[in-house]
Amino acid sequence: MSATRVFVARLAGCSVFDPAGDKVGRVRDVIVVYRASDSPTVVGLIVEIPGKRRVFLSIGRVTSIGSGQIITTGLINLRRFEQRGGEVRVIAELLGRKVTLRDGSGEATIEDVAISETGPGEWEVEDLFLRRPRTSASPFGRGKTTFARWERVTEKTTAGEPQSAEQLIATYSDLLPADLASTLLDLPEERRLEVAEELPDERLADALEEMPETEQVELITHLDDARAADVLDQMQPDDAADLIAQLPEAKGEALLQLMQPEEADDVRFLLNYAPETAGGLMTTEPIIVSADATVAEGLALIRRHELAPALGAMVCVTLPPYEPPTGRFLGVVHFQRMLRYPPHERLGTLLDPNLEPVSPESSAAEVSRILASYNLVSLPVVDESHRLVGVVTIDDVLDYLLPDDWRSTAGDAEPEPVPLTTGTIPTRGRRPSDGPRRAR
Repeated sequence: MSATRVFVARLAGCSVFDPAGDKVGRVRDVIVVYRASDSPTVVGLIVEIPGKRRVFLSIGRVTSIGSGQIITTGLINLRRFEQRGGEVRVIAELLGRKVTLRDGSGEATIEDVAISETGPGEWEVEDLFLRRPRTSASPFGRGKTTFARWERVTEKTTAGEPQSAEQLIATYSDLLPADLASTLLDLPEERRLEVAEELPDERLADALEEMPETEQVELITHLDDARAADVLDQMQPDDAADLIAQLPEAKGEALLQLMQPEEADDVRFLLNYAPETAGGLMTTEPIIVSADATVAEGLALIRRHELAPALGAMVCVTLPPYEPPTGRFLGVVHFQRMLRYPPHERLGTLLDPNLEPVSPESSAAEVSRILASYNLVSLPVVDESHRLVGVVTIDDVLDYLLPDDWRSTAGDAEPEPVPLTTGTIPTRGRRPSDGPRRAR
């Protein structure tokens, strides 16, 4: 049986199944439409299907909601979701809004929304879970919570007052950086900027690295300079350099002045190279060790959680100093080779004799040819003095080679609606078209 009352925040991330038990995707949001006199009605769900495509699922196709899963039947249209006028996303737009209680008891913030089933395939907003302003001076104090029916509150609209994104950010906590970036880009512009303001620096930096340049510039220029510099500090130097290169020269220099000196130096160094060269594509944070380092030490370095997989595929061996530009570059040791030797083996004896580094002036085409020819995921870059200055990773090359709009599939041919199952499943006495109408 379907649950008759569900809190929307708990639906985020729930699996969606067809009647045969095959997983269709995951819920990312709930779409409602306001009504003149009654509470908002639910028209459907935003579901993320394989391929990271977000599609609309009409609430009339949902036969069961409960136990952390949603059962659906009928057809699903795989056209990418586009929000229409009058539609409101509960998680992305409604949570965090301020309301005024009509009983005169003051204001509160919406932290969750309960929807209830009023009939077969028909759901509407029932209760709001609210948090009142805190009364304690303690920074850790929180206001009391209460429930209120929709008709007992009035939404508060104050020009220039930002909407809280705390609850929304909590629902995004399990998203990978690329998925977080995609989710932010799906939000209305004003809401996107509000969420960016409240995201932690590291989380926002991860998302920015996965966004197109235009949206990167839009977000970073919206932040005040001090916050923007903190976010740039958390980005990979090559990504930060690419972003700063898109800004007006005066703005970029101002942000570099506010960044941590070591991070700013790396970015300035990368800005010296043309974007279509190995120097413009490389990162200055590879794993660098001495020839006397052991296999055990090398494996410990590549186990670091924050290390990108491509950077962990090999360690670079150089003479001191061990920060780019290093002493003379000696070679690289692939992590698979390290796994074949005892922990005490010296890395200087395990160098790959066949891997030749490239110069910073090497073209992106040449770098990609070498990576493809020798099945590599990263390639060392050395200067004219044979000092290691960085490494180019496969993801940086792909970012350069792919079209500017590769993150968007808006231009893809839209597939036709397909059945979720080949069998005929009863739908509790209603036709597949019953429930709130929405052509997709």
